[in-house]
Amino acid sequence: MSASEVLVTGGTGSLGRRVVDRLRATGREVRVLSRSGRPGTIKGDLTTGAGLEEAVRGVDAIVHCASSPSRKMRQTDVGGTECLLQEVARDDVPHVVYISIVGIDRNPYYPYYRVKLDAERLIERSPVPWTILRATQFHEFVLRGIKFIQRLPVAVLPEGFLLQPIDVGEVADRLVGLALAPPAGRVPDVGGPEVRTMAELADAYFQIVGRRRILELPLPGKFARALREGAQVCPENTYGKIRWEDFLRETVGSGA
Repeated sequence: MSASEVLVTGGTGSLGRRVVDRLRATGREVRVLSRSGRPGTIKGDLTTGAGLEEAVRGVDAIVHCASSPSRKMRQTDVGGTECLLQEVARDDVPHVVYISIVGIDRNPYYPYYRVKLDAERLIERSPVPWTILRATQFHEFVLRGIKFIQRLPVAVLPEGFLLQPIDVGEVADRLVGLALAPPAGRVPDVGGPEVRTMAELADAYFQIVGRRRILELPLPGKFARALREGAQVCPENTYGKIRWEDFLRETVGSGA
């Protein structure tokens, strides 16, 4: 049965907003869970469970995009997912779709990846029917990292880090398709059209804003080694069509 009303957690974030827009474009009713309670959303907090009963009541599917990579990771991504699943089970919601990250099981040395992996396992053990999609790095995320190092006199980058940036809208398209279909378990990962080193991606950016010297330095440790070995890419699943340079022309090149 195709979902007619869908709840989106994290529906005011970069990915969640696009999921909401695409769902509404299909004619579905969409609820957005937000801590702020801004107009057009349902005020709720995954970490405490506040507002969840109202948010999940009567929906046919949930697209779970809420995440906190920088602070309160475990409270939001693991504790919040657990609270959501408990409420979903009580209300008999027939489908939860979760967005995760490619390679978190191959590179569990970064705290955020461990947290996302723990959230996946909660969902997999849940009695609630589920679908999990893993995606590679969003273009916006990669660009933020490059802009951060741009502040330095020399652009110092980790040597050999392999990335496969994907357009966030294309990930939203895939999530919507999954939400409107029956539960499918772990579906194939999605990645961007090309695997590139971080230095190559930065060089393409600097060619637009003004070339700077790039210095690659080898980083020690298991996390860095896993990235050099391709833990966070899926070259066999080039779902995305929008290339890094296409994204840069539409954002940086346009002055946005």
